[in-house]
Amino acid sequence: MNNKTKATWMLAAALSLMLAACGNERAAEPPAPTESPKPAETPKPTDAPKQTDSKKVESKKPTESSGDSSVVPAPPVTSVNSESAKDAKTEKEKETKEAKAKETKETKTTKDKPNMSEPADKQSQPSGGTGAVSDNGKAGASRPKNPAAAVTDGKTKEPPATGTGDRKALSWYYMKKPKGQVPNFPAETKSFTKDMKALWVGTGKKVYLTIDTGGPLGDIDTLVKSLKDNKVKANFFIAGYNVKKNPDFIRTLVADGHLIANHTMTHTDMNTQTDEQVRKEIEDYAKLYKDVTGKDIQPYFRFPYGRYNTHLLKMVSDMGYTSVFWSTAMRDWEPRKNGAEDPYNDIMNNLHDGNIILMHQGSPENIQALDKIIKAVKKAGYEFALLSDIEPPK
Repeated sequence: MNNKTKATWMLAAALSLMLAACGNERAAEPPAPTESPKPAETPKPTDAPKQTDSKKVESKKPTESSGDSSVVPAPPVTSVNSESAKDAKTEKEKETKEAKAKETKETKTTKDKPNMSEPADKQSQPSGGTGAVSDNGKAGASRPKNPAAAVTDGKTKEPPATGTGDRKALSWYYMKKPKGQVPNFPAETKSFTKDMKALWVGTGKKVYLTIDTGGPLGDIDTLVKSLKDNKVKANFFIAGYNVKKNPDFIRTLVADGHLIANHTMTHTDMNTQTDEQVRKEIEDYAKLYKDVTGKDIQPYFRFPYGRYNTHLLKMVSDMGYTSVFWSTAMRDWEPRKNGAEDPYNDIMNNLHDGNIILMHQGSPENIQALDKIIKAVKKAGYEFALLSDIEPPK
């Protein structure tokens, strides 16, 4: 190989090596970077979302008042003390068992006897339930599967639909004004007719202390002593199962001159009951009161939890009762943060002419504060009175 050929070969080899090295270097390079996605825009700060808890819901109710326009609602339906709820449940179970036993006894005596008042094709139809009590206290033909349904004259009646017309479920509340001024009340009160007898505030320098016992009876001795020592008469709305639980307490109140009014037997939301059940609750209470005291019940009534509708308001009125609501109340179905100071301040800061005060007997703070409250109300120039003496605004 001559020098020229050798140089040509060496040049070709070198060129080959350079090309190979260049290819390897390109293969090792990372791929070209693509455009990175734009970062998500940080949302601009907005107002905090509105709360939807029960306290904020209350503010949605209409208000026309000036000053402190906070809405004071009725106690929740779930506020009944567990002990008292158990009493009511036990009472219902007892009545159901008695009715069932009576029905079983009557069924055995008439098992093979045809009912000539019913068509033959209906006589053989089996009973569909476990027995029920009708509005006249007699055992019905069957107990409906719906616990809110009633049996009357052997026929099942479902509870009325709620939410529309005069069956619309209502819950009492009021809207506070500055101290000394009568609160504002629900707009539906303006539609109450003369055949819907109801009270929620009186007139003049009188205060009507109403004490509810839909829950526990609490410290009876301190309650009775505070009223007696201050020579004050109060108005009591005591659930029927509490009357049965402590009839001596009822007789003591009557002897001391207090007014006791109808608060139903079982303290149930009456929007969930049929007309027949409502009547039975009220009529059974009147009978029980007469059996315990020997006296007729006073013609005043309070819907449990302040839950009602205008149909029931008229029905209760037709039964001879005036329904009593209130113009001062407090969250006394819950423990009070500042003890007895809370009920004292609640009442004194909302004191006004014709004030109908609602307090629950089962609240220990209420009973502890009662003596101080009575003395302060009297010092402010007000007189305690019974509902039988009330003069409502015209």
